[in-house]
Amino acid sequence: MTLSVRPPADEHDEFYSTYTSKVPDGPILEILERQIGETLALLAGIDEAKADFRYAPGKWSVKEVVGHVSDVERVFCYRALSFARRDPAPLPGIEQDDFIRHAGFARRTLPDLAAELAAVRQATLAFYRSVDDESALARGTASGCEFTVRALAWIIAGHELHHRLVLEERYLP
Repeated sequence: MTLSVRPPADEHDEFYSTYTSKVPDGPILEILERQIGETLALLAGIDEAKADFRYAPGKWSVKEVVGHVSDVERVFCYRALSFARRDPAPLPGIEQDDFIRHAGFARRTLPDLAAELAAVRQATLAFYRSVDDESALARGTASGCEFTVRALAWIIAGHELHHRLVLEERYLP
């Protein structure tokens, strides 16, 4: 039940409200399940030539956006796992541009990247289905900020939605 309640502002750094505010109210696991279907449907309509498109110099390609969403979901879910298991060690941040630069997303097909995103989401859902109410409220530190396990589920959903909206608005007008 605790996972279904939107996390209050004290469960994550203010920066992440950019993501959590985009997520509709409701059971977060259902939102995560529905959302991945919507994103995969959007990606299925993009041909391989458009997958390398960048809307401006220095911006990520469609493939890089999709790869970024997978990478960051893995990172956020690892943070949630660590906090749920009560690991007291603070976790480092990531430099997203370094991740993109060294990922080789351009060498892969968009369907392959979409399949990876689907697999990452299934792993995220499997983890969160095991989280009880006490663990949902467990806290930890990453990137110098405190988070709860619950807040990270909402951040994952909001991060994906943020990037889907960017794809729709800037890449697929």
